[in-house]
Amino acid sequence: MFEATAPFAFFDYFRVPYRIMQFLTPPGRHALRLAGTDGPLLTWPSAGGVLGRQVIDGIPIFAHHTAPSSSPFALPFDPGEVMWRYWSEHYQDRSAVRAALVRLYYLLRPAIPRPAQIRLRQAFTRVQEQATFPAFPVETALHDFHEWMFQLVATFAGRPVPWLGLWPGGHTWALVLTHDVETAAGLANIEVLRDIERAAGHRSSWNFVPLRYRTPDGVLTALRAEGCEIGVHGLRHDGRDLGSRRLLRRRLPTIRVYAERWQAAGFRAPATQRTWRWMPELGFAYDSSYHDTAPYEPRPGGSLSYLPYFIGSPGAPGDMVELPITLPMDHTLFAILQHQDATLWLDKATHLRDRSGLALILTHPDYATDPRVTDGYRQLLDKFHDDPTAWRPLPAEAAAWWQRRAVSTVTRSPAGWTIEGPASTEGTVHLCRPGTPALTNPQ
Repeated sequence: MFEATAPFAFFDYFRVPYRIMQFLTPPGRHALRLAGTDGPLLTWPSAGGVLGRQVIDGIPIFAHHTAPSSSPFALPFDPGEVMWRYWSEHYQDRSAVRAALVRLYYLLRPAIPRPAQIRLRQAFTRVQEQATFPAFPVETALHDFHEWMFQLVATFAGRPVPWLGLWPGGHTWALVLTHDVETAAGLANIEVLRDIERAAGHRSSWNFVPLRYRTPDGVLTALRAEGCEIGVHGLRHDGRDLGSRRLLRRRLPTIRVYAERWQAAGFRAPATQRTWRWMPELGFAYDSSYHDTAPYEPRPGGSLSYLPYFIGSPGAPGDMVELPITLPMDHTLFAILQHQDATLWLDKATHLRDRSGLALILTHPDYATDPRVTDGYRQLLDKFHDDPTAWRPLPAEAAAWWQRRAVSTVTRSPAGWTIEGPASTEGTVHLCRPGTPALTNPQ
């Protein structure tokens, strides 16, 4: 449907059909146009600009900006850079002081009694809550940017714009259950959460720490027999796996041994410590260490994404899928913020459902002795038990779908728009029309 002089990351992400070819563009800009025409053009900068934050139609944009134009179709930023800076958290203050404080916290944490750790984090929330971006528990900036771009492109085209739906089998959102088993006590409590899932007919993923406690093979076999998935949760749960490149390379061979032994496709860093450029070195099909918004974690931030994405550099997405944690962690919600019920979980999951998102929850059997955790988890699964629009994959299945979707294309045939590639039998073609949100599900 479109022709562009360079890769257009927004189209690549949503699988809007276009082809790359060369045609005349304004100096210093890439451009796209309707296929088979000489224009008009929608353009964006090829390089340069001043890195900073601007607000466009109420949406914060973090990117290199060029001088604004009178044309609504001359973008002062590269949309791909905007998405990448959100996903990778490169919109944040990346000061050496903050990084040093995080390292100091994890260096001292083993010597601090657990009750004291919790009290310190509770006290620190008064500092963290002063940050206004990203908002908690819902930050809509990236989702709003996606909708803004869809409307811009649909208005530019003057006709419906086809794109490949986000979820397979006609589903409009996804609900994914994951667990981190932090200690031997958590290992002993697995059945507390599994009982709740069995009653609701759910499968889930269980991430274990290889060298902090012994994980019997029988536990893994029993989980797999029920259709569950096994993942790796760091090496020692000391928050240091990604603390330095040297330590990562020292620990990585052992991490890979356990990944192969456990047939693990996924990784989650303890305490969701993460370093964007090093994550692909772990060698897993997917990671799930980023939140969409997490101002109250020891490493605050968030990717702002309700959807999976690939970890890579601007214009060059890698092969590792990121499945962001989009519901607040149980420990944060109940132990740190002291919520007394699951209202926030239920409201956030409804918000994600209504916006075609991924509702990915992380709960810990270590904290399943707290009735707020178990009661809230049961309420969440019960609320959406009969929702036919929900896809309920394991994380590895969600990541594999995202990989298939990324190499599939929407093409025009005599019968209309169809899908070519590995998503052809599962995917759905959607049409974005001016004035109609592309990513909002009517309920």
